[in-house]
Amino acid sequence: MDGGGMRKVSSHCSIPEIDDFDLSKLLDKPRLNIERQRSFDERSLSELSIGLNRVSVENFDHIYSPGARSGLDTPASSTRNSFEPHPMVAEAWDALRRSLVHFRGQPVGTIAAYDHASEEVLNYDQVFVRDFVPSALAFLMNGEPDIVKNFLLKTLQLQAWEKTVDRFKLGKGAMPASFKVLHDPVRKTDTIVADFGESAIGRVAPVDSGFWWIILLRAYTKSTGDMSLAESPECQKGMRLILTLCLSEGFDTFPTLLCADGCSMIDRRMGVYGYPIEIQALFFMALRCASAMLKHDAEGKECIESIVKRLHALSFHMRSYFWLDFRQLNDIYRYKTEEYSHTAVNKFNVIPDSIPEWVFDFMPCRGGYFIGNVSPARMDFRWFALGNCVAILSSLATPEQSMAIMDLIEERWEELVGEMPLKICYPAIENHEWRIVTGCDPKNTRWSYHNGGSWPAACIKTGRPQIARRAIDLAETRLLKDGWPEYYDGKLGRFIGKQARKFQTWSIAGYLVAKMMLEDPSHLGMISLEEDKLMKPLIKRSSSWTC
Repeated sequence: MDGGGMRKVSSHCSIPEIDDFDLSKLLDKPRLNIERQRSFDERSLSELSIGLNRVSVENFDHIYSPGARSGLDTPASSTRNSFEPHPMVAEAWDALRRSLVHFRGQPVGTIAAYDHASEEVLNYDQVFVRDFVPSALAFLMNGEPDIVKNFLLKTLQLQAWEKTVDRFKLGKGAMPASFKVLHDPVRKTDTIVADFGESAIGRVAPVDSGFWWIILLRAYTKSTGDMSLAESPECQKGMRLILTLCLSEGFDTFPTLLCADGCSMIDRRMGVYGYPIEIQALFFMALRCASAMLKHDAEGKECIESIVKRLHALSFHMRSYFWLDFRQLNDIYRYKTEEYSHTAVNKFNVIPDSIPEWVFDFMPCRGGYFIGNVSPARMDFRWFALGNCVAILSSLATPEQSMAIMDLIEERWEELVGEMPLKICYPAIENHEWRIVTGCDPKNTRWSYHNGGSWPAACIKTGRPQIARRAIDLAETRLLKDGWPEYYDGKLGRFIGKQARKFQTWSIAGYLVAKMMLEDPSHLGMISLEEDKLMKPLIKRSSSWTC
């Protein structure tokens, strides 16, 4: 479709800084002078459901502390807090800026990888919704919100397109996985071409793009204090379309969202069909972000009511059935099967013999995590980094569960971190199982894994910044020297990935975000949500502390 029919994007915004957290009590950093008030998204879901008729969007209580931003070449936080930046920081900013994509003279995103040495470009020259999130956070932290606003509006316009894949129409509200800007130097026109899955390898449409869009919209609002974008009719409709698509009722008896393999960041077959932890955590976080931004008009009120109901059910389900620690593993090991009626303990009829041997050695006495998948007769016991870290940031994980996840990372440092943080999945699929599950996919060979980019924020939220610093110190010995590769191979992450692209934007932006967030933890407020204290189900699972 020709971009000439698309609306022009306004890039004006204000730049106050917002934060939800009094992190100075948690961190071994200089005490921050942050005035703490109660923001709208801290309000409990019960209050939302009670006060739908009398609460308006104007009642958002925002906190911000306007401050001078630094120049464009260094993180603002480095100058404000007088930290000596690592030499890699300037190199990272240069590399990130080289990846910028412009549409009609305005920056609208960053390409996936800027690898001149690669013979095959494939779709690495496109702007991916999920890949742009760490880039967007870096620009927001550095006082450059215009590109984020442009991106949000441009992808929102793409959402409105009616898309079909092999003559089959996609659900209304679906967000593209990526888009590409085509420049015509003769006609001097720019055209945007979006990919909703019809061109993707495997032809799988993304489930996570819409969630990332909502989460990024909230991050933009929290970082800038500019509520006009989220309150605009276009963004309000965009959020409702995404949520209506995901909240529609069907035959499923679980509050989790049913997904296909390859529908998220793990965009290859990895046996995650069903209810993958990554999608459930992002779903939960997007629901909470949307509930804080939707207006309480007739259409918004109906959507918020559905959100509140789903959040309560989803939080109970995830905290109860996806959580695994030493004692719960022992309980599953002793499960009885073929139980009938509401009194059943083994609700999903999981056969104890299906528990893989590795998990008994992997599970420490102190620690726990949300497992990869739970569905009838099947539990995927694998560790997935993004789902667990987003569970912490969204407060899907209780405070006790959040601390247990961090305990697990520390206890299993060699397995999960090794020499290049952080494994996105553990353990790897090997041998005959790999052939069956992945279809012999050469991009998913044994012990080949991507970088996990969300976990420094989770470390800060749980008061464990030293864990993130230790991992970043490791990354700084390799990333720049190796050319910012897409991923590393090997059990310890010692080798540059066999098919990894160089100058991968998420590796560059993820490093910058981690550095800036550690230097100025108040940035955490744009990507993290506090616990809803009235959304606490009675958990009948064990705490990892009593092992």
